[in-house]
Amino acid sequence: MPKHNSQRTLPQSTRPQPTHSSALNASRRNAEWQELKRISASSTVDEQPDLVIIGAGVTGAGIALDAASRGLKTVLVDAHDLAFGTSRWSSKLVHGGLRYLASGNVGIAQRSANERRVLMEKTAPHLVRAIPQVVPVYAGQPLGKALLPRIGFIAGDVLRVLSRTSATTLPRSRTVSAKRVAQLVPGVKNTSLRCGHLNYDGQLIDDARLVVAIARTAASYGAKVLTKVKASDVDGTSLTLTDTLSGETLRLRARQVVNATGVWAGDLAPEIRVRPSRGTHIVVDSAKLGNSSSSLTVPVPGSSSRFCFTLPSQHGRTYIGITDEPLDGPIPDVPATPDSDIDFILGVINQALDTPLTRDDVIGAFSGLRPLIDVISDGDDSPSTADLSRNHALITSENGLISITGGKLTEYRLMAEEVVDAVVKQLSEQSTGQPGRNVADRIQPCLTRDVPLVGAPGGPLAQSQQPMPQNSSQASDIPDSVTARFGTEAAKVISQCPLSRPCDPVAEGVDITRAEFAWHVTHEGALTVEDLVDRRSRIGLVASDRDKVLECAREVLQLTDTK
Repeated sequence: MPKHNSQRTLPQSTRPQPTHSSALNASRRNAEWQELKRISASSTVDEQPDLVIIGAGVTGAGIALDAASRGLKTVLVDAHDLAFGTSRWSSKLVHGGLRYLASGNVGIAQRSANERRVLMEKTAPHLVRAIPQVVPVYAGQPLGKALLPRIGFIAGDVLRVLSRTSATTLPRSRTVSAKRVAQLVPGVKNTSLRCGHLNYDGQLIDDARLVVAIARTAASYGAKVLTKVKASDVDGTSLTLTDTLSGETLRLRARQVVNATGVWAGDLAPEIRVRPSRGTHIVVDSAKLGNSSSSLTVPVPGSSSRFCFTLPSQHGRTYIGITDEPLDGPIPDVPATPDSDIDFILGVINQALDTPLTRDDVIGAFSGLRPLIDVISDGDDSPSTADLSRNHALITSENGLISITGGKLTEYRLMAEEVVDAVVKQLSEQSTGQPGRNVADRIQPCLTRDVPLVGAPGGPLAQSQQPMPQNSSQASDIPDSVTARFGTEAAKVISQCPLSRPCDPVAEGVDITRAEFAWHVTHEGALTVEDLVDRRSRIGLVASDRDKVLECAREVLQLTDTK
């Protein structure tokens, strides 16, 4: 991995500080759209954005934060919503890359461990927790198969030490007794259980929440963030934007355009061919697995690097995954989950359960498409798919469009840093000999290793653009679940709620409060019912829960629109 000059560290006192509100809402979106209309109609070159990013997944949001915090005039657009695509369908793990060690890719494993430390100890400690992972060992297993996970976990400990991650953040791995295995993962099959291998990794409370936090932090540094805005007729310095809510269209010039649409990158840059890999998870009631807070990890038969695992999550649910299947044909906006994926997951995980799960226990499922780069048609011999599937690629098209695709969620910040380094280099070359326009004179080095996201200690303020009513609820009234999801913003989520009964649930049996729904609208850019229930809160993963909260979602959207 090459070293970048952008990694030099500025003294805290000289670093750019967030000076804008981090609140995203319909009012701000409308104001920023009107500003883009004015800029598009202006002949003043200096008013043009330095950078427009297409795609508001984790990579696109990360690029917007990196660019805006360095001082670039930045615009982030998405045809749908924040975290609409792959970034909301992950395993919610911030992992240290153990599977890459198994294939000999030490570089990506080390980078993953480094980026995991950044998230867990610096930028998003409120969104990432250490999750215990347990691999049970049964009598009769071949010795090599029984020891292989332990060897991998020891290698993971080495990565943790090399990345300077505190043992308080991620305890070291160890072998535990059969009794301890049963305590950590109730419901595990006890027959012939000898012991278990215990490891710790990072788990997001939710991947979509991470994307929202990154985008809002970018907004606090002045980035314009507009969802429901579709890009077309794109090249390296211009694009057409269409507001899909109003139908308005404008042609915008920028000093650089970046394509961060992930699995859909080839739609804007045809020379990029992405071969999607479908990763499916099923959703079950956590009570079916004894309400465990640990992950039961079961090797896929015949593989030394693939596992199915249980992932305790919000709302009393547990996710179980994951598959890795190629997708043929057109790439859908929302991938369907085939029955064969569900059967595969049940078949693997049931090997280690005392009471096997059935199809009746599956209350939801979701599939995401990982962007694996198949071929880059540049006339050169293409790297192997296996290699590309473990790395990201930065490609510049003949028309100047810069595209980033591949990679994985844990490395989003590093990918963003590399993109912005490339953009700054490109803009510096363009501005040579143009007094007052030299990017190098005004752009700061990369800051994102040390920039806490909204909700993290020291993160940007969450003030709205307009005064919000102050609710009388005290800090003691704040549900623990709200604190877990919003970190240092939890008190404001309740106190600034414009609705009555802020701590009431949005529906019986759902641990989402009315205040949270309101905050999603007034501060997190939710514009539609789907934004609220399918991405900001993730209630929509279970159809019966989704139906219960629709009435409240419509009420909140209507009431917050009138405040």
